[in-house]
Amino acid sequence: MITDSSSISPSYTITCRMNHEAAALERLCQVVRIRGFRIAKMAVEAEDGALDIALTIQGARSVAMLQSQLEKLHTVAEVILTTPAIVPAAGRTA
Repeated sequence: MITDSSSISPSYTITCRMNHEAAALERLCQVVRIRGFRIAKMAVEAEDGALDIALTIQGARSVAMLQSQLEKLHTVAEVILTTPAIVPAAGRTA
């Protein structure tokens, strides 16, 4: 059974800067998953030994808790949570 939780879960954008080390991205994705979020979009750029990551995540749990857990990763230098992304309702026009 496949369910689409995107219609009921809020969406957030997180930017993260972390040291470019082996398995750093895997650890980040694991924390996101364990904390009950789904990655809807991810963009990664590598520069000067660091990874700049932009994540759009969806989930109903506390995003502040996720931010706190990401900051605890030893490879993470910075985590910035922007306000919840505004997702337009289906079928609605401006």
